[in-house]
Amino acid sequence: MTVKTLTALELKARLEKGEPLFLLDVREDYEFKYARIDGSVRISLNQLPQHIHELDTKQAIVVICHHGMRSQRAAHFLADAGFPDITNLQGGIDAWSLYCDSSVPRYS
Repeated sequence: MTVKTLTALELKARLEKGEPLFLLDVREDYEFKYARIDGSVRISLNQLPQHIHELDTKQAIVVICHHGMRSQRAAHFLADAGFPDITNLQGGIDAWSLYCDSSVPRYS
């Protein structure tokens, strides 16, 4: 399976159109508490294998992390597990804060 990518602005446009996207944030709890995209669900990367059964294989899933590296690993894991519609958010929550919603705090 292939993993698609999209930019923060592309994600924002798709959400504004009302596309039914499942936003999967694979960061740690403290990161998610500090900054997140409204409506996203957190399952940390290291917990994803134990919680994969909670995800709908028919749902379009956009995977999010801080800068796009952990989410890329998670996206490939899900694609390899048979999820057909997986997309990685390029630049992660940091890009979302920079280009889409400055009220979302940035962190290092």
